[in-house]
Amino acid sequence: MEIRDQLQIIIKALEDKKAEDISILDIQKISVMADYFVIATGLSKNQIGAMMNELEQKLSQNKIHAKSIEGTNASGWVLLDYQDIVIHIFDRESRAFYDLERIWGDAVKLSPEDLRTKADSIS
Repeated sequence: MEIRDQLQIIIKALEDKKAEDISILDIQKISVMADYFVIATGLSKNQIGAMMNELEQKLSQNKIHAKSIEGTNASGWVLLDYQDIVIHIFDRESRAFYDLERIWGDAVKLSPEDLRTKADSIS
């Protein structure tokens, strides 16, 4: 499965669980850690847990399994490492504190709409 297809599954799963402020950072040219970071905000611990569960279920259905998962919904931060794609789900306070978009300021920033537009133009 192509990485863009995986990103589409991830974005849809997050949107289905009403994630806020979804952003995608293309870090391919600045890091060997991964190709993309997906960052999203949940408004409650329950919502963060639901987003995490939805991601694991949808990706597993497509035979994509996490290399590792760190954090818990109770901590306000969860990281799901799918090798080429690392997903960060934060509560508002933790997202502001870690400010990954600033730290990874050299990354190419994409929105879910950008990804859909690029995917449509490739098809």
